[in-house]
Amino acid sequence: MSIVNEAKNGKITEAMKVVAENENVEPEFVRRGVASGRIVIPTSPYRDVKFCGIGQGLRTKVNASIGTSSDIADVSLEVEKAKAAEQAGADTLMELSTGGDFLDIRKKVVDSISLSVGSVPLYQAFIEATRKHGSIVDMTEDDLFKATEDQAKLGTNFMAIHTGINQVTLDRLKAHGRYGGLCSRGGAFMSTWMLYNEKENPLYSQFDYLVEILKEHEVVLSMGNGMRAGAVHDATDRAQIQELIINAELADKAHEQGLQVIVEGPGHVPIDMIETNVKLMKAMSNNKPFYMLGPLVTDVAPGRDHIVTAIGASISSSVGCDFLCYVTPAEHLALPNVEDVITGVQTSKIAAHVGDMVRLGNMDQDLAMSRARASLKWEEMYKHALDPEYARKIRDSRAPADEDSCTMCGDFCALKIVNESYDLAK
Repeated sequence: MSIVNEAKNGKITEAMKVVAENENVEPEFVRRGVASGRIVIPTSPYRDVKFCGIGQGLRTKVNASIGTSSDIADVSLEVEKAKAAEQAGADTLMELSTGGDFLDIRKKVVDSISLSVGSVPLYQAFIEATRKHGSIVDMTEDDLFKATEDQAKLGTNFMAIHTGINQVTLDRLKAHGRYGGLCSRGGAFMSTWMLYNEKENPLYSQFDYLVEILKEHEVVLSMGNGMRAGAVHDATDRAQIQELIINAELADKAHEQGLQVIVEGPGHVPIDMIETNVKLMKAMSNNKPFYMLGPLVTDVAPGRDHIVTAIGASISSSVGCDFLCYVTPAEHLALPNVEDVITGVQTSKIAAHVGDMVRLGNMDQDLAMSRARASLKWEEMYKHALDPEYARKIRDSRAPADEDSCTMCGDFCALKIVNESYDLAK
């Protein structure tokens, strides 16, 4: 019996209890969330995983994406990046390799960490077709479903599946046009295959078969966002919304059949459209967990797109987004290295916290930090910092003469002056 059906039957599973304890909510709250489709908990019959609840009323979660490319296919590097992402505080990991031995890479990554691991199986299907036949258009429908099942058997917990790209979606895309083209590899692969072969997307036309595979292996279905904008000027266009309509309808259908479902959202979105996108996604999907890819709020900051994303992600989280995909400094420029992965995770974790301050009214940690700062209690400050080691490293690298202060103000620390004169403590 799937976790959705167990929840609908009133059973509180061990996974639900763990999530409830981690989130400081009642187990019954989590059970109701899973039963209604508002919360998912990726699990696997093939490996032990660190349970992570994603959805309404829970802390915003952060995903880190890694994976090889056709230029750099170093398995040991990907394993190192996966471990670094977990150490840096990522809640989940996506393994998105497009070079090398796909199953070997994923198995080694999955075996190296305790996080839930996601994938995009159509990458494997299309690229293997290219290796075997010379072109992505030679992929068969059986290739696509076989890749999905093979990856599921490795203990992959959630999968981005591009179900919402159908002939109507492509008609909308062609009629409306795009400034920035398609930035989704999955969207590019599938739309090209459909146009060349003059066939419907099998992930859409054979959706019930897809659900059977995912249910058998307890994989969470993440409704892929193949029509997401790759430029802020394309945000919230007709193709994106058409895909959302289809994905929202299929998400309801999958949940009714006992499958856990996430709905993915757009990538490049200007600040004034973020709230609209989040609320639209939530309303149309009946409040299913919403996975935001970024979002990037400007297109002109390559090398610092992790900062661009943090701006958009904090707003997204504050208005109801449940799940953030990190972006690294290497976005749009190169395959991320270990340091890029760590920076991406840490930056998005800050954004998630900022959003949760509004979304959940969760400001206790900030209050504790403020009190520690006012009292110049440095060890307390480190305790409440999101990255204590980094904070300590900066202070120690420029140590003050007076251990109570820092070298920013030295002898003229405002807090020290006030503390010696009168008490403002609350």
